[in-house]
Amino acid sequence: MEKKKVSATQKKVAKVMHEFKVGELHVGKSDTIVTNQKQAIAIALSEADELKKSKK
Repeated sequence: MEKKKVSATQKKVAKVMHEFKVGELHVGKSDTIVTNQKQAIAIALSEADELKKSKK
């Protein structure tokens, strides 16, 4: 069985969601911690999109 390749986008989303789960994900540059899972997903996708744009 071959390993599937994990894209940089998937790694970024996984990292952000891990930060959310352990309570370390902050809103922007403030000290406010994200408590809403939907907000965490939006942040993860936004950061992944920025990562994609910076590679082009």
